[in-house]
Amino acid sequence: MQKIRTAVFPVAGLGTRFLPATKASPKEMLPVVDKPLIQYAVEEALDAGIEQMIFITSSSKRAIEDHFDRNTELENELRSRGKFEMLDMIRHLVPDGVSCIYIRQPEALGLGHAVLCAQPAVGNEPFAVILADDLIDGGEQSCLGQMVDVYAKHEAGVLAVEKVERAETSKYGIVSPKPMYERVSGLTGIVEKPAPDKAPSELAVVGRYILNPDIFEHLQTIPKGAGGEIQLTDAIAEQIKHDSTVLAYEFNGKRFDCGSKLGYLKATTEFALQHPNLREAFHSYLEALCKGKFCK
Repeated sequence: MQKIRTAVFPVAGLGTRFLPATKASPKEMLPVVDKPLIQYAVEEALDAGIEQMIFITSSSKRAIEDHFDRNTELENELRSRGKFEMLDMIRHLVPDGVSCIYIRQPEALGLGHAVLCAQPAVGNEPFAVILADDLIDGGEQSCLGQMVDVYAKHEAGVLAVEKVERAETSKYGIVSPKPMYERVSGLTGIVEKPAPDKAPSELAVVGRYILNPDIFEHLQTIPKGAGGEIQLTDAIAEQIKHDSTVLAYEFNGKRFDCGSKLGYLKATTEFALQHPNLREAFHSYLEALCKGKFCK
């Protein structure tokens, strides 16, 4: 079995739903308490044993590259002030031995095109795709770590899915599942953003994928789909048609849709309530707030 050692992070989007905050700063750099979204995504990849991080970026995303790079001036300042714990933290955002590769997406042609841009660096091996907008608290084991375990059993593509309200199916890729065992289903099909009355199930694909390299062949040949973009969902549908095994995995954990303002606020609140240095004070604040005029 080939090890999943590479993760692709499509981060070239404009983040228009968070304007004006994202006018000059990438949406992936929005902080949830004290870490940006992209760092949570990278930490999830590290938990799953990923050794190579590939960021598909645009000209406005230099802040992401700078975040994971060394900052000598800041390091010297922290060292001179004796703030060695902070110094150690910023110097090890990515551990030694883990590489970061940055590839420009020349134009915004969709998630499928962003993944296709990673082909030269991925090569002929299975790989993960992580969308930082979907912040997932997997508890004891990260969502991607769980998926890697499923891949190890079957050596098949794995999509993270969760059940959504039928009225919400038009916002997601929806799978046609054939249950195999607890939390794992084979796929007989997948469709991008179906109307509720046409959705094959209520299992929606969220921002975690493990893909076999034959996905690149389909990304190169499929026609443009919804919105004139190259849709990753359409390429996965072609994989299934060509007898490639793709599985749906209902992960353990809680997903926060940080691509929406409400989801981002929920994530900030719940992660603050887990933060070792903030949870007690923040809990007291929320309790007092809810007893005041705001909640009446």
